[in-house]
Amino acid sequence: MSVNPDEYCQQMAAQSGSSFYYSFLFLPPERRRAITALYAFCRQVDDIVDECTDTGVARTKLAWWRQELAQLYAGEPQHPVTRALQPAIRPFGIKHEYLAEIIDGMEMDLSQNRYPDFAALELYCHRVAGVVGLLAASIFGYRDERTLDYAHTLGLAFQLTNIIRDVGEDSRQGRIYLPLSELQQFKVSAADILHGRQTENFAQLMAFQIERAEHYYRAAFEQLPQCDRKAQRPGLIMAAIYRALLREIADEGGKVLSQRTALTPVRKLWIAWKTWITA
Repeated sequence: MSVNPDEYCQQMAAQSGSSFYYSFLFLPPERRRAITALYAFCRQVDDIVDECTDTGVARTKLAWWRQELAQLYAGEPQHPVTRALQPAIRPFGIKHEYLAEIIDGMEMDLSQNRYPDFAALELYCHRVAGVVGLLAASIFGYRDERTLDYAHTLGLAFQLTNIIRDVGEDSRQGRIYLPLSELQQFKVSAADILHGRQTENFAQLMAFQIERAEHYYRAAFEQLPQCDRKAQRPGLIMAAIYRALLREIADEGGKVLSQRTALTPVRKLWIAWKTWITA
């Protein structure tokens, strides 16, 4: 029995419970199908890195996806996700190099579990989230080129929020995404994080990370031209949800080592609806 590509992607997005899913709900069907297919692509390649314990196997699977992207742009996609993406390529200007760069970002996770400074982390954030922002902005629609700057900056803000939320979870996988130079600055050792030591220094380090993420949200909103505000409402919905999450973490004193802060589906839906009607 053949799989319906759109339904396949829709199911992936719905099951994830992701904030992205709530921002898609209000889109017209064609754009919703396109952004859902993009989300499913990101999910597929991200899951390879998260779920494959064998690095060699993960690299082989990512190489398969690179080949599948070549097939997609040659007009012969095989996978349900790329088949769902195919009709969106031309109308929404979905670039091959951007999709390939997302895979580059995921591949960084296979060879790197520490980042010396923020510049190194920013490259990772650009690849796994900044370019996703650019692709999403193209799907939502824009008239002013400056909207792409907004979308890229917002993508970085989302990734920084993810990193903050997941410090404890990532540390249990032996990963630390917080820049090592900043750990030194706040006198927090890698061992403190890996052993879940919630010190006063760690709380200050997290306050610093939260303020930087907030700065990226503010910078993104300043870059968004008024003429594209309505078209970009799905991104603004995601921003409202992610920012609410970030503020919740701040209110809890940055206690991310022992818990993973999350918003309930009802709260996400409420934020989405409220943002949609006021944006």
